[in-house]
Amino acid sequence: MKIGVADYGIYAWEGGFYDYLERMKKVQSVGYDGLERLHAQTAEQALTLSAQVRKLGADFATCLAPTPELSLQWTAALGKAYMWTNVIGKDFDTFCRQVNCQIAYAKPYGVEVALHNHLGSLVETQDELLRFLDACPEAKLVLDTGHLSVAAGGDPLYIVTHYYDRIAAVHLKEWVSTDPSAENWYDRGYFCELGGGNIPSQNDEIVRCLAERGYSGWLFVEHDSHKREPLLDLKASRDYLRRLGV
Repeated sequence: MKIGVADYGIYAWEGGFYDYLERMKKVQSVGYDGLERLHAQTAEQALTLSAQVRKLGADFATCLAPTPELSLQWTAALGKAYMWTNVIGKDFDTFCRQVNCQIAYAKPYGVEVALHNHLGSLVETQDELLRFLDACPEAKLVLDTGHLSVAAGGDPLYIVTHYYDRIAAVHLKEWVSTDPSAENWYDRGYFCELGGGNIPSQNDEIVRCLAERGYSGWLFVEHDSHKREPLLDLKASRDYLRRLGV
């Protein structure tokens, strides 16, 4: 499998996203194979960045463009396997209908459409995720272990074992709980480096399950927030994964 960084937390820490290649070099320096999404504003920039990433010996999983249509086209042109769901549905049924439409448009390009489950979204809990998988049978998952386990009843290991063939990529996280009764999920605690959480995590079992099944996709470490220089957190997480044999 490839070990990468879903890098939202880095630009949250730095105050913005300034230089894709410099960020790629930074995460390489602490042992990662690449970043999840190539950010580009033009087709020329997407092609140039893709070539430069290859020259670095790194990689990325998908392409984020200014519009969903361009994201699909550039992801296909660059030979990547999946794109995130990108629809505007305000309720669950509309969301699922629109995801199925996106899947139909992406299929001729050979690109899969993957849901990133997230706290505060229409697909937050275990029940909502199972309903989504049933309503959108051709959808894949960018499975976020932290967001699912923090949500009530979340069991990411169940999803990995029972829906392995639906996984496009995995986001690994851990959580420090500070105020579990807070109304807003982001006030209940914060995400941290792997091994640093204070609530039970299934990440060890998930990584082992993926390895045993010969998973060859991306495993992304993600910190939505950092309390210190991000590379320190990311190095700790990479070392943690090495101790698990990946």
